[in-house]
Amino acid sequence: MKILITQPKLEQTIRQLENELHHNNSVDIVIFPEGYLNENVEAACHLAKRFDTLLIGGYRRMNDRPKDRAIIIDRSGTVILDRIKYSPTSFVEVEGLKIGHILCDELIVQGIHYESEVDIDLVVQPIGVGMFSEDQFQEWIDAARNIAITYNTMIIGASHADGSFGNTGMSIPIAYCFDKNGEVVFISKNDVRPRLLDTRTELVSTIS
Repeated sequence: MKILITQPKLEQTIRQLENELHHNNSVDIVIFPEGYLNENVEAACHLAKRFDTLLIGGYRRMNDRPKDRAIIIDRSGTVILDRIKYSPTSFVEVEGLKIGHILCDELIVQGIHYESEVDIDLVVQPIGVGMFSEDQFQEWIDAARNIAITYNTMIIGASHADGSFGNTGMSIPIAYCFDKNGEVVFISKNDVRPRLLDTRTELVSTIS
């Protein structure tokens, strides 16, 4: 399976996502950051169907609190996971994969809770803005590695290319992937180029 990990800038539309799909139309899954879709879910569903691709990331309901939600859209353009942030972790089975979805600081705040006998194949962590310090960067990398080892699953995370937390003015864009043994597939810091992962070979290519 081919997974495209993207780190677009925050935008009101989803033109960057459409552009990535146009140039990488053979991928099976596209991962994008927390909140990226904003309220453009219907448009994203059309893109998933048009490009025959699963979309995994986050969107916002601006009048809700919390406003961020986890989302997975299947190849037919149907929303198969829609969960409010800080609610219990959700898992879906799609195309023979058991996929878990955590949003941003849920990694630290609540982790995941999974008691099924069915193994998890993939956990995705869409992140909002980049890290506000080197210490936070390392903390999140270590927490993600621990999930991979604990649940014997691949885990992938990615933040936006821009933005900063609160008033810190600091942002270290982050993307990563660990295999089910907790071994590094890739770790990206301050490099927001999209990455294409072949899950069968665990080979990663950077797209300029």
